[in-house]
Amino acid sequence: MSPGRDTLVIYAAAFLRAICVGVVGVVLAIHLGDAGLRISSTGVAIGVGLAGTALAMVLVSVYGDRWGRCRVLMGLAALTALGYLVLAVSTRFSTILLFAFVGTLNGMGRDRGAASALEQAILPETTTPARRTWALAWYNLGVDVGHATGALAGMTPSALMAWLDVDRLTAHRLTFLVCAALSVVGAGLYSRLSPRVEIGNRRDVEWLSALPDRSTRRRIWKLAALFGVDSIGGGFLGSALIAYWFFQRYGLTETQLSGLFFVARALNAASHVMAAWLARRIGLVNTMVLTHLPSSLFLMAAPWAASAAAAVALFLAREALVEMDVPTRQSYVMATVKPHERTFASGVTNLTRTVAWAVGPVFAGAVMQHVLAAPLFIGGALKIAYDVALYRAFRHVRPPEEAQPVVVGS
Repeated sequence: MSPGRDTLVIYAAAFLRAICVGVVGVVLAIHLGDAGLRISSTGVAIGVGLAGTALAMVLVSVYGDRWGRCRVLMGLAALTALGYLVLAVSTRFSTILLFAFVGTLNGMGRDRGAASALEQAILPETTTPARRTWALAWYNLGVDVGHATGALAGMTPSALMAWLDVDRLTAHRLTFLVCAALSVVGAGLYSRLSPRVEIGNRRDVEWLSALPDRSTRRRIWKLAALFGVDSIGGGFLGSALIAYWFFQRYGLTETQLSGLFFVARALNAASHVMAAWLARRIGLVNTMVLTHLPSSLFLMAAPWAASAAAAVALFLAREALVEMDVPTRQSYVMATVKPHERTFASGVTNLTRTVAWAVGPVFAGAVMQHVLAAPLFIGGALKIAYDVALYRAFRHVRPPEEAQPVVVGS
């Protein structure tokens, strides 16, 4: 079964958005520094953008279906474009803060916003239950390729300075204008979504906007709490901190680190497809746990490596496995709730992950000042605790397509 038009529209719009997120993750802090802001102010701007993202997720979770999924996606893309436009034309801190919040500015380099949560709720409606995990796997592959493309496009300001003979501040402004234009294109793509992506009709809308029943809410909040533990662990293992660890521990240069993380992102992208293949054979929960847990062990072993080559090999082994729980996790959440509950479930679980993800780096930086490898051990331990708790709590809660018991190795 080939992807339908709605699926391809979502893939394309998410890819464009991921490119912008990747670019902004590279150039934002440098741009704001050139504009005269201190690094502490840049941190505040990024935090305000995350706060806007969190509020957008709450609104989408509760009202997304009532307002109309297509309309909400177009609105989010338009607000993002507005945020990029303001970055391009203003250096006033108060203005940047306001539109960082309104435009849900993402300076983290990875796309975890309200639009992504809503897309994850829509995609299962565009395919069959048997193809749901594959649809989400290809979606995440496209997003990761977009992140990698955007990171490489972070060289755009330097190219513009050479081609157009402009200063760096002007080159950054032109880059943000391109991001704004790509966001407008994304809004246009969303306008091509068919009515099939919506839940019900206008007569249903009050009923559909109601929260899921108590047992479903309990399961969603339990999953969200577990995903939060995983994301706090992930916050200890951000790319910047791992790069710093390699730099200090083994003396890797910035050029070597760039190559290392490009390979890591490529392995992340390929692993999404592998995860969908594996889930068909051993089940979603087994795939989530049996790939994620060893990835943490590989990373925790890296500080004991005798050479940079061994540490790099362990890190890349981790990267080949660590993202395999992403499409399977998304598919599992969408499979275990009713269609009209998917927007709420996706919003709540993604909101928890976003908030928890932002907490980890604060503590990781503090402990890293005393023990360089501490974030690797703490982050890995939190992720292992998440894996064990998830398996114990949900190994018997199977999605509909896994009607028969799934045995590892079958």
